[in-house]
Amino acid sequence: MQLMFDTGISPIYRIVLAFFFLMNIVLALLIVFLDRDRRDATSTWAWLFLLFVMPILGFIVYIFFGRAVRKKRERGFEHNQIEDGLKRLRSQLQDDTNKISDSKNPIVRKHADIANTLLTKEQSFLSNNNNIDIYTDGHDLYDQMKQDLRNAKRYIHMEYYVLKLDGLGSEIIEILEEKAAEGLEVKLLYDAVGSKSVHNSNFKKFQSEGGQVEAFFKSKIPFINFRVNNRNHRKIVIIDGLTGYVGGFNIGDEYLGLDEKFGYWRDTHLRVRGDGVDALQLSFIHDWNSQAKREQLEYNKRYFPNNAYQGGNVSMQLAASAPSDNWHQIEFGYMKMIMNAKKSIYMHSPYFIPDKGFINALRIAAKSGVDVRLIIPCKPDHIFVYWATITSVAQLIKDGVKVYTYENGFIHSKMIMIDDEVSSVGTANMDVRSFELNFEINAFMYDTQIAEQLKEAFFEDLKVSKELTEERYEQRSHWIKFKQSIAKLASPIL
Repeated sequence: MQLMFDTGISPIYRIVLAFFFLMNIVLALLIVFLDRDRRDATSTWAWLFLLFVMPILGFIVYIFFGRAVRKKRERGFEHNQIEDGLKRLRSQLQDDTNKISDSKNPIVRKHADIANTLLTKEQSFLSNNNNIDIYTDGHDLYDQMKQDLRNAKRYIHMEYYVLKLDGLGSEIIEILEEKAAEGLEVKLLYDAVGSKSVHNSNFKKFQSEGGQVEAFFKSKIPFINFRVNNRNHRKIVIIDGLTGYVGGFNIGDEYLGLDEKFGYWRDTHLRVRGDGVDALQLSFIHDWNSQAKREQLEYNKRYFPNNAYQGGNVSMQLAASAPSDNWHQIEFGYMKMIMNAKKSIYMHSPYFIPDKGFINALRIAAKSGVDVRLIIPCKPDHIFVYWATITSVAQLIKDGVKVYTYENGFIHSKMIMIDDEVSSVGTANMDVRSFELNFEINAFMYDTQIAEQLKEAFFEDLKVSKELTEERYEQRSHWIKFKQSIAKLASPIL
């Protein structure tokens, strides 16, 4: 403040200082009085602290990270609701006794409260006839996906957070080009920040063959995107309405374990055949329509073929979250699972920075005798997030939660399973960014066989993991303690 009135300072410098000072005040007022998309006061105080302690830096950081998605901006995600999905959802909401509580699946009946908790969006209807394959290795996943893509007959809809045009990415794009040239409808949606090295100019051949491509929340200014938050973190593939993919793997060579920095890439992905594919299609339609400036996708029977009977009986729901949602569907689904657990809770999460309520739910579960185990990475891909994760698990360790660091490369899996009965796999990490700031999607499955497969994979992971005990945690250096303290302060806005 003094510098602005110091005559010994350059007038230009004083004007710049005054500008940022006034902008800080304006931003503070906007955050306090107008930013209604934030869930609680914690992040508000964190932003106010940053703005006034580091005025210029705080202003710049807020421009890139602080702005929320408004309802007006998000109308495109809601205006075009598909009646096919709504009918299924309304049926289950109006007559949940027959559809949920009296389900032929005993796991659905037992955990009907979880299913009912998730019945808030049209794509969240419960489907009971899904054939689901689980993939934990990128090579296995993409070998199967490439085969399915090559066998496509009518259309391919694909959306990814990270799309890299390296070896794997180029091969996928070549397949899409071939299918577009054959006359199939091929649509590709990628996130403009997650796929920052990719631009529409990279898809000239794809578009010339008839393929359509859009970038999610593309910046109007070249090379600078002011919306670092509110990213589309979903990974969805729909082929002919018969086969779908959802999970944690993005497209790039590093997800095949070819990046020396990360080594082997451990993730979890699902291949879905059955009615659950319709739910993935509904989600894609909304995301595509929110960004497409030309063709809008409307309800068409060919997008929702008779896909119910493909040799499976897994009951599944899709949960989707968006930044302006007041009902945090995935977070609340996780919470409900934790509260329902009686014997065990097994979890993967590369980023673990949930709020206090989530932490306390796990602490209570552990203290009540539930076997609670969490696997996190042993190395960071985002340094601040990594140290905040380590800080978040410290209290859990003290209260009996067993926390392990994965030592065989990098674990990116987002998975939770309770009592060998209910499981969730998808794109959502257990942190504020996934719960409140990003567009995410998870599959919730009510099936003992699926749970058993995930459990087996989890215990295989434990063989190459190291328990983070209280003793091991306390051995960290003063420098690490300092980084953790900074990360803890920044965690509300990470």
